Amino acid sequence: MSQPSQPLEGFSDETLPYDTLSPAAQRQRLGELAGVFLKLGAIAFGGPAAHIAMMDDEIVTRRRWLSREKLLDFLGITNLIPGPNSTELAIYLGYDRAGWRGLVLAGTCFILPAMLIVWALAAVYVRYQAIPQVEWLLYGVKAVVIAIIVQALWKLGKKALKDWPTWAVAIAVIALFATGLNEIALLLLGGVAVMLIKNLGQREPGAPLLLFPLSLLAQTSAAPAASPTNSPTWGSVFLLFLKIGAVLYGSGYVLLAFLEREFVQRTGWLTSQQILDAVAVGQVTPGPVFTTATFIGYLLAGNAGAVAATIAIFLPAFALVLIINPFLPKLRQSRWVSGFLDGVNAASLGLMAVVTWTLVRAAVVDWVTVILALLSLVAVFRLKVNSVWLVLGGAIVGLLAQSLT
Repeated sequence: MSQPSQPLEGFSDETLPYDTLSPAAQRQRLGELAGVFLKLGAIAFGGPAAHIAMMDDEIVTRRRWLSREKLLDFLGITNLIPGPNSTELAIYLGYDRAGWRGLVLAGTCFILPAMLIVWALAAVYVRYQAIPQVEWLLYGVKAVVIAIIVQALWKLGKKALKDWPTWAVAIAVIALFATGLNEIALLLLGGVAVMLIKNLGQREPGAPLLLFPLSLLAQTSAAPAASPTNSPTWGSVFLLFLKIGAVLYGSGYVLLAFLEREFVQRTGWLTSQQILDAVAVGQVTPGPVFTTATFIGYLLAGNAGAVAATIAIFLPAFALVLIINPFLPKLRQSRWVSGFLDGVNAASLGLMAVVTWTLVRAAVVDWVTVILALLSLVAVFRLKVNSVWLVLGGAIVGLLAQSLT
């Protein structure tokens, strides 16, 4: 069973352990958990950085279900295990809130809205061989999401960047990521750097110099071309996506490379254009980008394929969280592990900053989006507007802008 958050000073008894609640209170907690993550799954546009920002706002700021420090620890761990980071964070939060039932419920509710939307778009795609135009929606939503992410960076940064080693790691990760270095290597070495500095009392050469050996690391992947294999079934689709979910680190771009290798080069079941269309649908719909698997599963094996692919790619994330989470409180008590997690958290924040800059360049493209992004910053920092209303407002602005062009 889970190790839920201990009551925090100034927090309500909503933080009481799930096991100590009456059956009625347990059902109420599960209902609240389902409502929160269904809402997030339906409006969480913008990729993992935006998802994390919205979870921080809903879970920590508004509901006070756990501390920001604990959320950062969960985030650090999700960056070190395979699978979709924001979905794994949702799973962690559900487990902390309501044990294994919360784990299943939070993860499923976060995935389900995106899965259903992508499933419907896949059916339209198969019939018409085209993707409905949704750029008007993203035009406004992406500019608003920037403000939500910046607010999360500010809040998380105040907790994660607690001393000079963590500051140094975050800055070094930002600099080294720009050279194309491996994300997981950056996270691991960032953790090792802070761990050694804090526990060995090193003051020189400092965290940045400990990170620079990463210049020797590079990602390489190659897959020989293959002739088409047997026709796909829902079972073969399940096994392939289970393998991908168990080993895949990184962003949707990394997912694109895996899909290209498995379904174009190795099996010959799909074309590169179909893969690109699938990833595009995953990017423009809310929730996890990994629901791209739903789209591909439908193309390959119909409705059964859509369900099998979705379950398979997310199943390793549920299993890994269930295995790792019970050990997290004990690990935090170790000075060495605590220092390592501090370094991973700082490195995660550096990577999130890099992603944010990339999103800014893609989202803020003209005077309308500049104004929308600035107004959204005022709304989140000064007026404390809920992210749900911001996303809806951004969609409306995008629709109006489209109608005027």
